[in-house]
Amino acid sequence: CSLFYPPSLPDPLLFCPQNFSFHLPPFLFIILAQFDAAGKEVPDFEYTPQSIAHLYNLATVSQAKTQAANIVANDFRQKAAEYRSQAARIREILENVGLAQESLPSNVVASAQVLANVANLLNIRDTELSSFLVAMGDISLRKTGVDEKRAKVHKESKTLLEYTRKAIARLTYLKRTLAQLEDDVAPCDAQMENWKTNLGVMASKERQYMQQYNNYRALQNRVGYTPEINHGVLVEMAEHRKDLEKKTKPILDTLRSYQDLPPDKALAALAIEDKKRQYAAAEKYLEDVLQSALATSD
Repeated sequence: CSLFYPPSLPDPLLFCPQNFSFHLPPFLFIILAQFDAAGKEVPDFEYTPQSIAHLYNLATVSQAKTQAANIVANDFRQKAAEYRSQAARIREILENVGLAQESLPSNVVASAQVLANVANLLNIRDTELSSFLVAMGDISLRKTGVDEKRAKVHKESKTLLEYTRKAIARLTYLKRTLAQLEDDVAPCDAQMENWKTNLGVMASKERQYMQQYNNYRALQNRVGYTPEINHGVLVEMAEHRKDLEKKTKPILDTLRSYQDLPPDKALAALAIEDKKRQYAAAEKYLEDVLQSALATSD
């Protein structure tokens, strides 16, 4: 077991396959070796199939990223070597034609340095005029895009500022309204108390009026009043009553004349009987008229 386990790590017997129900894959020893190479302690966790699978994923991703980093680093090293070789060749050519840096005036060296710095800032590989023009054109386009974005942001900021001003004005109005409502709370409370008192009085009056209404209904029921006897029926009955009074007035006058009856008892009895028949006929006629009036209203 120790043949596959890196030195200076915890006891390899703890990680031997016979101590597990499954075999540890080789990549686990590679991960443990990386912890040891980094000078960090191995995390204390339980080695289960789930943790082993997670470690395997981490090792796979780490190995892929390491390979990619190595490829990029090798490419950069190769480019650096090519640039150094090209610089040495250019330096040799310049020295051969007498244009070495040591033989040039200081202002020329300073101008060349500025030119190189500008080329680096513009991210161009040479100092050709065309390259500078292309780079400047690209910067001009980017500047135009930035100006457009700036104008758009400025417009949006003005819109937001206008919204903010309106919101502040609305907030001020709401605060003023709230203060006014708070000032109106006390008078409204007093008015509400007055209304409550009036409502109590009105409720008491309602109960009193309902009791009187029930009493009147009971009285109407006792006297035989029904909803069918309306104002029009009563007016018609009053008119019939007047007619009957007109018709019975002669009879009443005749009855009053009984006071002047003759002293003969037989004649007086005959006259009385005749008046009784006339009075009974008048009462029957009055009853018939009342019945016909009630039937017409129904």
